[in-house]
Amino acid sequence: MEILKKLMNCHSVSGDEGRLAELIGKMMEPYCDKVYTDPMGNLICYKKGSAENAKKLMLAGHMDEIGFIVTGIDENGFLTISSIGGMHMVSCAYTTVVFENGVRGVVIPEANYGNNFSPDRFRIDIGASSKKEAEKKVKVGDLCANEAQVTRLSGQIYSGRPFDDKIGCAIMVRAAKEMKNCQNDTYFVFTVQEEVGCRGSKTSAYAIMPDFSLAFDVTGTGDAPKARPMAVKVGGGAAIKVKDSSVICDRGLVNYLYETAKKNKIPAQLEILEAGGTDTSSMQMAGCGSRACAISVPTRYIHSINETISKKDYDACVDLTVKILGTDLSTVK
Repeated sequence: MEILKKLMNCHSVSGDEGRLAELIGKMMEPYCDKVYTDPMGNLICYKKGSAENAKKLMLAGHMDEIGFIVTGIDENGFLTISSIGGMHMVSCAYTTVVFENGVRGVVIPEANYGNNFSPDRFRIDIGASSKKEAEKKVKVGDLCANEAQVTRLSGQIYSGRPFDDKIGCAIMVRAAKEMKNCQNDTYFVFTVQEEVGCRGSKTSAYAIMPDFSLAFDVTGTGDAPKARPMAVKVGGGAAIKVKDSSVICDRGLVNYLYETAKKNKIPAQLEILEAGGTDTSSMQMAGCGSRACAISVPTRYIHSINETISKKDYDACVDLTVKILGTDLSTVK
């Protein structure tokens, strides 16, 4: 969990991923041939493959997290806000947020907000007594995010934020560290602005033009109280995506991942996510297209203050990724 916690403690609201890119870049340098950022801010870590006719493989995990942007400051020093990404506002009420400069505040709903949980019915209290005082601490356009935290609940179950998608990035870092052999020309891409439209993966995939692509992200589950029926559960292993609302994954690659997991006794389950999407679709449709799939971490309460995962699933995703890195993908039917 050490790598994951380091990434989670580095705030990276969409559009402000630079500090996390710098941190991950230092982690990846010992295991890659080239580490660089593109004009949009995606961190790209390249490892040359050893196969004779190596295929281009793009791995993508998004660095950005959901948060808030300041849209105004009222006369009493309270901040008006807009969400960056799909915030679960019920869970945000009365929680602490942190700005880039270290200023802290509390997210508060308007009095008598009823059942209206849109971000424009919330304010941030930074303890200022006037607009003038508040403007000394923050300005319009400043970003903030809820404080990062991880709590072990029981056994291998952990709760906290932002697992989405620091855990996808951590999987890629761990896989690079643990791989014994890299068969394919592999691009570990830590993307920006996924939460606001999969923007970073679109540009990086067009630059790389991969033959195969894998996204790493969280996915929903069907095991929470009154959850939408879904054949994925926390503790059931790595979730291999079949489809979501934005992509139908390459059938041959799905089957190969699932058979590889079974062959190596890696816990795995098949994922169909009826609502939501990931960087998978951007990579699939880049240029002439690529054979795309995703490896997901089953997560309860996504986009809340207490996303909940199993370390067992996290480890299974790493183990499966290491196996794929050591596979000559030209053999995939």
